[in-house]
Amino acid sequence: MPCVEFRNIAKQYGRVTVLDELDLTVEDGEFLVLLGPSGCGKTTLLNLLAGLIETTAGTITIDGRDVTEADPKDRGLAMVFQSYALYPTKTVRGNLRFGLSSQKLDKAEVDRRVAWAAKLLQIEPLLDRKPGQLSGGQRQRVAIGRALVKNVGVFLFDEPLSNLDAKLRTEMRLEIKRLHNELHQTIVYVTHDQIEAMTMATRIAVMDGGVIQQIGTPDEIYETPANLFVAQFIGAPAMNMLKGTLKVAGDRVTAQLDEVGAELDLSGHAFASAPENGAPIVAGLRPEHFSVGQTAESEATSFALPVRYTEKTGGDATAFLNTKSDNGLLAVRVDPALVAALESGGDLAVSFPASRINLFDARSGQRM
Repeated sequence: MPCVEFRNIAKQYGRVTVLDELDLTVEDGEFLVLLGPSGCGKTTLLNLLAGLIETTAGTITIDGRDVTEADPKDRGLAMVFQSYALYPTKTVRGNLRFGLSSQKLDKAEVDRRVAWAAKLLQIEPLLDRKPGQLSGGQRQRVAIGRALVKNVGVFLFDEPLSNLDAKLRTEMRLEIKRLHNELHQTIVYVTHDQIEAMTMATRIAVMDGGVIQQIGTPDEIYETPANLFVAQFIGAPAMNMLKGTLKVAGDRVTAQLDEVGAELDLSGHAFASAPENGAPIVAGLRPEHFSVGQTAESEATSFALPVRYTEKTGGDATAFLNTKSDNGLLAVRVDPALVAALESGGDLAVSFPASRINLFDARSGQRM
C-alpha cells in the first residue's frame, strides 16, 4: 500500500492562513485520523491530498510520486464524502459501476468488482434498488462501495458518519474498521468526533489552528497529551485542569492547588527539564483516575469537595464537585450505585495517584 507524505504544506486564502508549514507522513496500510474542531484545517488538508484545491506551498507525494500538481483522477485515490452523493436515478448496481466508467474496463471485470464490493459490504440484496429505497446506513455502504471498486491504494473519508444517527454511527464505525482490517488499505479519515478517532485509528493527528498539535496512537494521545489543547479536547468528560504553583526545595518538588485545597507531591515526576520554583503549572486529572475515599497509596493526593450534581448514563456515572474557584467544577467518575447517596451539597472525599498526573506549563501550554 502506498505511503502519503505532506512536506511544508501551506494553504492561504488571501491573508488568512489555514495550514501553516505542515509536515505529516501516513504510513503504508495505516488508518490515520485527522481530528480537530471545526475550522482547524483538517478537511482542507484532505482536499489538498485529493487535488480538489491547490496548495499555496509545499509538496504532496503518494508512494514516492509527487502529485502536488496532478489532476485528482491521476492520484490513485478514492474519496467518501459526508453527503452520500449517490445518483438518485441509478440503482445501487449502477452507482457502483459508475465509478469505473473512466477506467475502460471490460464488462466482466466491472461485474467482478461490483459483486466483490457488494458481498464485502453485505449489500447484495440491494443491488437493484435505488437510493430513495435505502436507509442512511445502506446509502453510506453504497458510497463506500463506490470507492472500493476503484481498487486504489489510498482511501479518503471526509466525516462520512455525520449524517447518521447514533446507532448507525456505531454500526458503521465497526464496518469501516472491519474493512480496514481485511483490506489493509491506507486510509486518511477526517472527523471532529473523538469517539470515531479513538475507536478506529491506528494513529491520530490532532489539529488546531492549521497546525498538528500531536500525532500518536489513541492511547498515547489520551494518556500523555502533548499540550493543554490536546488534553482538553480528548476525553468525555474532559480532563480536569487545576492551576497551581511549583515549589522546589532541594529534591522535593510540590505543587499547591488552591482550587481543591491540596498539595501534590511531584518529587517522582519525570520532568522534561529542571523544575523552576514558583513556576505556574496546570495539573491535568482524568475523571476516571480518581478513587472515592482514602487510598493506601502513599503518593496519592486526597481532598474532599461538595457535590454539585451527578450524571448517570446506564453503567457509567460522574459526580461534579464544587472547587474553591468561582463556578469551578471537578469531574469524578464514580460507581453508579453511589449516585443515590451523593446528595447535592454533601462532601465527597477523593484520592488521585501521583503517577497519573499530567503536568503542563501554564505559560506555554506544553507538557512538562
